Amino acid sequence: MKTIFWKGGFVLITTFRISRHMVWSARSMLFAVVWLALSSCAGLSTGAAVSLPQTGKASFYANSFTNKRTASGELFRSEKLTAAHLKLPFGSKVKVTNLRNGKSIIVRINDRGPYIRGRIIDLSRSAFERIANPAHGVIQVRIDAAEQ
Repeated sequence: MKTIFWKGGFVLITTFRISRHMVWSARSMLFAVVWLALSSCAGLSTGAAVSLPQTGKASFYANSFTNKRTASGELFRSEKLTAAHLKLPFGSKVKVTNLRNGKSIIVRINDRGPYIRGRIIDLSRSAFERIANPAHGVIQVRIDAAEQ
């Protein structure tokens, strides 16, 4: 491909070649963009059918998330009893029980996550503190449907 530039009365003609590497890079980038678009749409569902109870690991949000928007659109507040789950519908309430000490808390789902393998729920710090010491960081829990 030849490109003509007009600069100060002189005509500059340059040759631009497209290498195979550039073609493969463009294809790879296009594939990645399409894949991300499709996979992110799947994560934005309002909640797929999830069988409860679930057992797995729970963690809590870092303080840096305070006053940032959650996937549901509301602001995250660490003092609220809220949680993030990958598939439960926004607004649903679940009972989270610490399997080590038997303490439980009812939280409202308002965000998506956690995105760390092996974890099934992210709790607000306030909710986590009611069932475990935050120094533990990650605990084993059971998630049940909350009784309305």
